[in-house]
Amino acid sequence: MKPRISVITIGVDDLEASLTFYRDGLGLPTDGIIGQEFEHGAVVFFNLQHGLKFALFSRANIAHDVGIEKAAPGPTEFTLGHNVISESEVDAVMARAAAAGARVIKPAGKTFWGGYAGYFQDPDGHLWEVVYNPAFLSED
Repeated sequence: MKPRISVITIGVDDLEASLTFYRDGLGLPTDGIIGQEFEHGAVVFFNLQHGLKFALFSRANIAHDVGIEKAAPGPTEFTLGHNVISESEVDAVMARAAAAGARVIKPAGKTFWGGYAGYFQDPDGHLWEVVYNPAFLSED
């Protein structure tokens, strides 16, 4: 398998509330909810770097699409990492997330590996790590 991941989709319980959190609260650009004309098709896409898309899709619609039972969410299944260019930017993103309604799980601070990071949960319980790791800085 070649590393061509192009969309990261997370399941949400309330598409409108999650759209508001990510668009209005965190400032991610989007055209809003699309696909509402299709049963089980409403989705939100955010454009990230290098063509990567971040999508919100209802948990019920994911279960329907895949053909499995909807499962209870579990926050330790995965984390989403957002690497920034400084410790002060970690603090700023954490503050913005909290102001948008995120639950700060672990306040930002020095890490055991020499970086600086904190964790928050979005309205659906997904864990985000906001991190300053100079080894992972992108070129943009």
